[in-house]
Amino acid sequence: MDLRTFLDYVASGQPIRGGSQEAAFQSQRAVEVQRLTAELNTGYHDPGEIRALMERITTRAVPESFRLFPPFTTDFGANIHLGEQVFINSGCRFQDQGGIWVGDRCFIGHDVVLATLDHSLAVADRATTHPAPIRLGDDVWVGAKVVVTSGVTVGDGAVLAAGAVVTRDVPARTVVGGVPARVIRQVPEA
Repeated sequence: MDLRTFLDYVASGQPIRGGSQEAAFQSQRAVEVQRLTAELNTGYHDPGEIRALMERITTRAVPESFRLFPPFTTDFGANIHLGEQVFINSGCRFQDQGGIWVGDRCFIGHDVVLATLDHSLAVADRATTHPAPIRLGDDVWVGAKVVVTSGVTVGDGAVLAAGAVVTRDVPARTVVGGVPARVIRQVPEA
């Protein structure tokens, strides 16, 4: 199996069954990405070096305007898609097998978790995972220690308040917070 075949498979929404060729590919990629994130998180790297490492992790071009404060971890990397002027603060964890799309001008706070996989509930099938993408629109601000679960889309200009657990889609230009997150108010125009 190659990367394109795997990405097409997860984009179709099919489960990844334990022991399958997809699960084996996912595990092999995880080993490669552990090495790359260890390099990213060890020692000082200037912004250009960080961007170059992120290009190796994501397997695609990363905009020159991208900024990241390590440490950063991901267990796949190749299904992260970054817009222009994205800032990711330290301690973030992206579980991206299902796909993570980060729009332009997004700010992602400390210790944010974006998780695109769920396990089957049945004990006998618990090794099976179900990928679903996370999509952050343009101008989204994700506060510190937010968790966003699989399948969530966040509308343009929304704010995810610190500590929120976001399990449902977030309308554009709203502030959500709490566990589970709910709409608190609208984002002001100016």
